[in-house]
Amino acid sequence: MNNISREINNDVISSLEVAETIIPHHHEKWDGMGYPHRLKGEEIPLEARIVAIVDVFDALTSRRPYKDSWSVERALSFINEQKGKHFDPSIVLSFFCYFDEKAAQKKGCDTVRSTGI
Repeated sequence: MNNISREINNDVISSLEVAETIIPHHHEKWDGMGYPHRLKGEEIPLEARIVAIVDVFDALTSRRPYKDSWSVERALSFINEQKGKHFDPSIVLSFFCYFDEKAAQKKGCDTVRSTGI
């Protein structure tokens, strides 16, 4: 990891500490069934929990050589099904709240916005 950090020279990434936290942990799962360290719940760094949901959403809604892209609705449904398993439930709520303003009004997102979750 440190070799990668030394080789990257990018003004956008002001601190590689965040990247060095995300890279090894964004495949961990909230229920402890992820990898590489089988971290569980809040043992998983917050940055990695956030990137995990965004990474899965992007993978599902993007066309790949081995699969067609999913609709946004289907991807959101999958993410919701994985709340508490793959994803931190509070991150799922935050993702939904910021993803769709109309849905946000129905899901109590004022609390999410005011607390910064």
